[in-house]
Amino acid sequence: MKRFVAGSLLVVLYVAAPAIAWAQEKKEPEFKLIEFHMALLKRGPKYSASGMPKNLQSEHVANVMSLLESGRAIIAGPLGDNSDIAGIFILRAKSAEEARAWAESDPAVKAGFFVAEMHPWWSEDVMKKPSSPIKLTTAYLAFLTRGARWTPEKTPATEELQKAHLANINRLAEMKKLVVAGPFGDNGQLRGIFVFKVASIDEARALTETDPAVQAGRLAIDIHPWLVPEGVLP
Repeated sequence: MKRFVAGSLLVVLYVAAPAIAWAQEKKEPEFKLIEFHMALLKRGPKYSASGMPKNLQSEHVANVMSLLESGRAIIAGPLGDNSDIAGIFILRAKSAEEARAWAESDPAVKAGFFVAEMHPWWSEDVMKKPSSPIKLTTAYLAFLTRGARWTPEKTPATEELQKAHLANINRLAEMKKLVVAGPFGDNGQLRGIFVFKVASIDEARALTETDPAVQAGRLAIDIHPWLVPEGVLP
């Protein structure tokens, strides 16, 4: 391994665990959020900058194909830069334990080339079946993390900033630039993701930087090219 629909994103991305609770507590939610499980494949103890051994590469790719074809993975693909995160699986599993077992059964993880860091991730069920035969295309994935001015307290100021943040998400979705977004469910450093279908990483970065929460320093961005199967993204 070399290195996820519009309009409804206003509801989808609260970029915080309380948003998930909000969505679950509504009696008749307008949009249904589903818990998926994201495996971040990071450099393991046997990682080599020179690349994965050919036989291990073949086994790893075969496993990724099996995950996608079986529907266990709704999307999977490598990051296209020299990041500590080499690739990502987003898994449709019955439990965190099942998702972890799938991720850790990957030959490259078993061999120690990668380690799988697991996170619950919430989104609408918007991914599609990949085109056949599978070909990769470039999208741009922005991790939203706690920024320098992050605070856990809910205040009138943070509530107003959240409203502005959501309004901007809706604007980007209506532009059909931001195609997938969703919050992490473990209330850690990672808050959520944006996935853009745009021409360049510079365009994706410029769009992300219009977010009021990013401008205020409450959130920070970490953006990467992401090679994903054609046809999967909405």
